[in-house]
Amino acid sequence: MPAPLTRPALCRALLARQLLVERARMPVRDAVEHLVGLQAQAPRPPYFALWSRVADFDPRDLSLLLESRELVRLSVMRGTVHLVSERDAIQLRALTQPLHEAMVRTSLAKQLGGADPRQVAEAARTLLAEEPLTGSQLGVRLQERWPQVEARALAMTARYLLALVQLPPRGLWGRSGQPVVDTVERWLGRPPAAEPCVETMVLRYLGAFGPASVRDAQSWSGLTRLGEVLERLRPQLRVFTDEAGRELFDLPDAPRPDPELPLPVRFLAEYDNIILSHADRSRLLDEPVRRALATKNGQVPGTFLVDGRVRGTWKADTGRKTATLTLAPFEPLADEVEQALAEEGERLLTFATDGRPGPRLVTFTAPRAPGPA
Repeated sequence: MPAPLTRPALCRALLARQLLVERARMPVRDAVEHLVGLQAQAPRPPYFALWSRVADFDPRDLSLLLESRELVRLSVMRGTVHLVSERDAIQLRALTQPLHEAMVRTSLAKQLGGADPRQVAEAARTLLAEEPLTGSQLGVRLQERWPQVEARALAMTARYLLALVQLPPRGLWGRSGQPVVDTVERWLGRPPAAEPCVETMVLRYLGAFGPASVRDAQSWSGLTRLGEVLERLRPQLRVFTDEAGRELFDLPDAPRPDPELPLPVRFLAEYDNIILSHADRSRLLDEPVRRALATKNGQVPGTFLVDGRVRGTWKADTGRKTATLTLAPFEPLADEVEQALAEEGERLLTFATDGRPGPRLVTFTAPRAPGPA
């Protein structure tokens, strides 16, 4: 019979692999690869995600890696923009291409009318061979050929069917700009992998997010039929069950700390993958919290962990003379927990303001149980 793992055991196994039990001392590129990328719809969340995970993290190191093309921003798992290494961009985009193609069929077919999505994609490739473009520019240029179709639908079709990289300065620390895209072939000098290995992807997922079920792996990737993959891998994996009796797969030598291991408070970035990468999120979230974070517009706020559980949200305002971090707990917090959060919060504000002089303030709202807005 598979060995059972309690919720605290699963929590600590996940946090250890996510570098959230103790900040890791490793190069930024290695950390991004270990985590199999960081969700990155907005430019700043990957910086905060790495600040919580990597000791002495310098945001300029990440920016330099983007400029040198060792890290890139493109749509991969779940059809969302991630920050990944150039090696992973080649592999992961190829593996998730069927997901992107399905998104065209399910979300854009009606808007495209009679336009052939493949022709739209090839026209976009031709336009981008001339120069990188913003999504709006690309849509307008494509509309010259398909005037009956909305420009946004044409641009989104290109985004789903082509592997498009968001170019710097998008995603650089302290800078901003509209996403300007180019094909991964032009930016990295080679196309997505012709024969990507799904088994390798699943093993890496377990290394960063396990122990996990088939449904967990599918929720993380957006792919289906991963049960067949895990069956092929079963002889080289360890098998456990959770408290509900669900089968969980894991790497034999992956960390599984003592379920009683004390955990530090931690701040999770907006859109943090640790919140989004399991079908069953009970190892981190109570069900009311999960429902509250699953907003209709797809926004995922920054959250904080107390003893490995999501206990509230955070928001930083660094645009004023006084930098302020507002913490909104879901329940009353013990004095020592508030003190630990305040101290870690001050460090987060120092990071967010790039260490500039000036007052910093950590405030707590009144506890409010999560629920519908």
